Amino acid sequence: MNTQPSPPGVERTDGSAVRIGALVPLTRPGWVEAGRHLLAGLELGVHEVNDTGGIAGRPLELVVRDTAADPRRAAAAVDEVAGLGVAALAGEYHSVVARAAAARADALGLPFLCSSAVLDALTEQPTEWVARLAPAQSHGWRIYADFLLGAGHSRIAVAAQPSVYWASGTRVLRDHLAPRGGTVIELDMGALSSTAVCDELVGHRATALLLLVGHPEPAVPIVRAVRRYPRLAEVMIGAPAGQPEFAGWATSLGDDGAAIPFLRYLPERLGPLGARVGTALRERLAEAPSFVAFEGYDTVAVLADVLRSHGADRARIAESWPRVTVEGTRGRIRFSRTPGISVWQWAWAPVQVVDRDPAEPERFRILHTG
Repeated sequence: MNTQPSPPGVERTDGSAVRIGALVPLTRPGWVEAGRHLLAGLELGVHEVNDTGGIAGRPLELVVRDTAADPRRAAAAVDEVAGLGVAALAGEYHSVVARAAAARADALGLPFLCSSAVLDALTEQPTEWVARLAPAQSHGWRIYADFLLGAGHSRIAVAAQPSVYWASGTRVLRDHLAPRGGTVIELDMGALSSTAVCDELVGHRATALLLLVGHPEPAVPIVRAVRRYPRLAEVMIGAPAGQPEFAGWATSLGDDGAAIPFLRYLPERLGPLGARVGTALRERLAEAPSFVAFEGYDTVAVLADVLRSHGADRARIAESWPRVTVEGTRGRIRFSRTPGISVWQWAWAPVQVVDRDPAEPERFRILHTG
């Protein structure tokens, strides 16, 4: 099993292994911490498949490529691993990168099971080749908007960087909040400093600020500035994209990083499979596993089931998406056609709004479920 990206020519070529291409952000500017968790889940899944006989006696092998949050690099990696004979493609965390990978996989006729990216429009046109485990952005962010309203927030500022993903999230929030009396105020982080954000929040009388920005920059300085601005003591900071999920957030911000609600895709209580996998992931990562690690494991569980049932032929794998029924770590996984979603979609993984407990920042509090 390849556990690190490797240059062309070093993979096994004897044909004995069934290979899966894996796209993961492992270097900056990619979200390296998320990539590490995603890869840990993928690797654990492959390890367990091989411990139980592999795929009809053949070992399962990952061919890992680092996307570094670069769509062009991801598209080139899809071409490369397709040429190396992988049966399917898996992974990716960043939505814009996954969209580029999905377009290329669709063009090549390579089945792609997207683990973590949530952008609704993962492909421009409906495709039979791509399936997804993560909830679509419109689903999760509407649940987050309901949480905001339930918590009494109707004047909501979004500090956003230019991106298809952030723009899509802003649109979901506005479309869901406006008919319910909510207002979304956009703050362009291409033009504002952290201090200027504080002034804008006061001027607009916002009661909540959502961070639609990268981590650690500029998320960390924005949080610090707002926390230290006396007139904003009652303003809630939120991060729907999940930045506070990872240990690096707490390391960067300490107590300032607590009480910042975010989305994560876990049930309130894990079942026996999820609990066992969670323990194994904790050992592998030497820290608490994020929901992204569970997404990686579930990706391999689905692909292994499909490969055992339908073989490694790419067309047969893609044809099998609507017949998948696999017990994952977070519930039974089935794919269907969902209105507005162009790929085969698990509808839906469990969704929570959680934050880090100010009294114990290593502990998460469940604030809302959807």
